[in-house]
Amino acid sequence: MKRGRKILAWVLGIVLLLIVIGVIVIATFDWNRAKPYVNEKVSEAIGRPFAINGDLSVHWAREASETGIGSIVPWPEFTARDITVANPDWAKTPTFARLDAVQFRLRSLGLLHHRIVIPHLQLTAPTIDLERVKDGRDNWTFKMPESTGPSEWAMELNEVGFDKGHIELVDAATALSMKIDVSQLEKAIPFSDIMAQQEQASRDQAGATVGTSKDLRKNKAGKDDRADETKQRQTYAFGWKMSGSFHGASIQGSGKTGSVLALRDATKPFPVQADTRIGDTHIAIVGTLTDPVNLGALDVRLWFSGNSMSNLYAITGITLPDTPPFATEGHLIANLKKGNSVYRYQDFTGRVGGSDINGSLTFNGGGPRPKLTGNLTSHLLLFSDLAPLIGADSNKEKAQRGDATQQPADKALPVEPFRTDRWKAMDADVTFSGEKIIQDAKLPITSLQTHMVMDNGVLSLQPLKFGMAGGTVDSTIGLNGQAVPMKGTIKMSARHMKLKELFPGFAPMQTSLGELNGDAALSATGNSVAALLGSSNGEIKMLINDGAISKSLLEIAGLNVGNYVGAKLFGDKTVKINCAATDLTATNGLVDARLFAFDTEDAIINVTGTVDLKTEKLDLDIVPHTKGFRVFSLRSPLYVHGTLKNPSPGVHAGPLILRGGGVVAAAVIAPVAVLLPLIAPSHNKDENTCGALLDQVKNLPPKAPPAGKTQPAK
Repeated sequence: MKRGRKILAWVLGIVLLLIVIGVIVIATFDWNRAKPYVNEKVSEAIGRPFAINGDLSVHWAREASETGIGSIVPWPEFTARDITVANPDWAKTPTFARLDAVQFRLRSLGLLHHRIVIPHLQLTAPTIDLERVKDGRDNWTFKMPESTGPSEWAMELNEVGFDKGHIELVDAATALSMKIDVSQLEKAIPFSDIMAQQEQASRDQAGATVGTSKDLRKNKAGKDDRADETKQRQTYAFGWKMSGSFHGASIQGSGKTGSVLALRDATKPFPVQADTRIGDTHIAIVGTLTDPVNLGALDVRLWFSGNSMSNLYAITGITLPDTPPFATEGHLIANLKKGNSVYRYQDFTGRVGGSDINGSLTFNGGGPRPKLTGNLTSHLLLFSDLAPLIGADSNKEKAQRGDATQQPADKALPVEPFRTDRWKAMDADVTFSGEKIIQDAKLPITSLQTHMVMDNGVLSLQPLKFGMAGGTVDSTIGLNGQAVPMKGTIKMSARHMKLKELFPGFAPMQTSLGELNGDAALSATGNSVAALLGSSNGEIKMLINDGAISKSLLEIAGLNVGNYVGAKLFGDKTVKINCAATDLTATNGLVDARLFAFDTEDAIINVTGTVDLKTEKLDLDIVPHTKGFRVFSLRSPLYVHGTLKNPSPGVHAGPLILRGGGVVAAAVIAPVAVLLPLIAPSHNKDENTCGALLDQVKNLPPKAPPAGKTQPAK
């Protein structure tokens, strides 16, 4: 028995001795001897040279957060100094990354279950050189060895800490070059202070861009941020500064971050703040990044401002229209997933030119193409702010928003091409409502609604609807950006536009019960408004009944040529219009007046000739025909020559107009019959030449051939 106890004692003693020796060996082992092996294995794993050039050491300590047997098993803490990671052979510089030190702890018991658990990885003074060449190769994608099957080992990295560092990026694929320096702040700054500073700075920038920032102050995102206790607990420990260029435009930026990035724990958000300027565009964010590895979320306050929304395309990849200077503020929530991220810009407010804008947009990066959806509203929209959408703003405004296309001085129709190459980059389904539109104090357009759909380069506005003068202008527009040149179609109808509301400042019109009604159908090809109209085919029909006309009225309408003609025809006298009828055809951009006539109380006034939209040349004659034996002051016909931009009206030299033109007048007014379905019955049908024929005709709506086809002759 005693012999057995002695043997057991010797065995236990030997085991204990071996453990002590093992602990001593591990504790005193010179881990630098393992560096060649570690360097070799890591180099094989990442496909390029890796080296620990400085000291490699291990410190053992128990983990206070562990329980049970785990509380007595020590964890190794590795520290490697002076680490370099090489670049691929094609890179311009030999080194991809250099760090003063890397430090991490390893959970010992996890190794028994084939799990490499690293709770925290600390990077000291990292310097990283990022590079991508035009063919798409980049130095941050490592060539890992091909897998022969699923690994028995799993790695879990929970969070990363860092201190000062330097990052350089040269991306030939996107013409981006920048340098970022990171340094530790003297003291931590709370979230609320950072938010207040950025809010004021961004609103000051918005005010400098659009002239006011009052609409941004209505944004409710600020209240949400101040009510978010999780955000309010965050502090910022590091600052960063950035400089560089993007497509030739300068980049300047700065910001602040937290010190530890939790990769998997959604309860530990990482505070971020950035204030950047790319050319004339300003972008700023304040908020948090959470759990970036497991479909993390970006939850930030986002400010945009700049000279045109279209400039955001190169930065964000989102196709937006040309606009006047703009500024917005809202709440951005992004669910981050490679190839399928979803960004929601919620409840934003702002201004575009002199107009306000509000709404929510969602950008989904998944599917065959990214897609933008949402709803936008403008409570007060200046009509002039819509001009950049079709290139109708001035050359000075074009230069301000960065467009090199100059509008020729002698052209009235916009020549700026549509950016159809961008239309294929994403799809869209967005509704827009302008609750009140102001063109001029004397000519209000009451509202605008449209539903814009972009599908693989094909744009449709259906409907594009204006409320105007008590009536509506309802249209559908289709533009096929896939076709070269682009194909376009338009159908438009104007209904029940009250003449007294159309010219509210003209007193004689206030007793009028007349209306304007019309229809148009056109098709065309071309990549600008000028090209589309210059190739247009179709018909335009319009009627006015029970109105009035005079030089003063035409002055209110801003019709310079009409003002001249009105003065010659009527002087300053207001003349009652029984009806005005227009029936135009367009053939390859040449608009011909099949019928263009005014039936007034004194005469029938007939307009003949053409308008060539391709060359913008005018060739019109205005011929009055007196009724019965009434005296009409004009003795010779008028003409309008010149161009749309510079019309040249005048008086035809020639014989006196035939008097007693009752027969001629009847011949002229007869074609009006084909347009009578557009006329509302007058208050005195018997005295209205057009109204008397209302029941004698059928509805003949305008027609247009398919885009690219010529209008058939009639």
